[in-house]
Amino acid sequence: QVQLVQSGGGLVQPGGSLRLSCAASGTLFTIYTIGWFRQAPGKGREFVANITWSDSISNYADSVKGRFTISNDDAKKMAYLQMNSLKPEDTAVYYCRSDGKDYARFPPYEYDHWGQGTQVTVSS
Repeated sequence: QVQLVQSGGGLVQPGGSLRLSCAASGTLFTIYTIGWFRQAPGKGREFVANITWSDSISNYADSVKGRFTISNDDAKKMAYLQMNSLKPEDTAVYYCRSDGKDYARFPPYEYDHWGQGTQVTVSS
């Protein structure tokens, strides 16, 4: 089964930067898209950014455009979210999400998985 393992996050002052990573692993699979959602205390989970694996086309929420950059590394099967000019309102648990196709068993099936989440806190 395809698994997503996140790293990065932590505490940063307003205006600072952090980088989140998401590593996809499995026996034999392809990735359609990979990206991040976030959930602040008392709020619903919201879309942050994603990238189409095959052509690296990225999409961003309006709230992070110009500050966050998503990228992917096909050889390492990893995605990164570079977060600059962080604001207190960016504080949330960030979740990696990916969909694709898993060929490890027959018949192949399309998956849609989430990472374990990582805390990002922006505070002085």
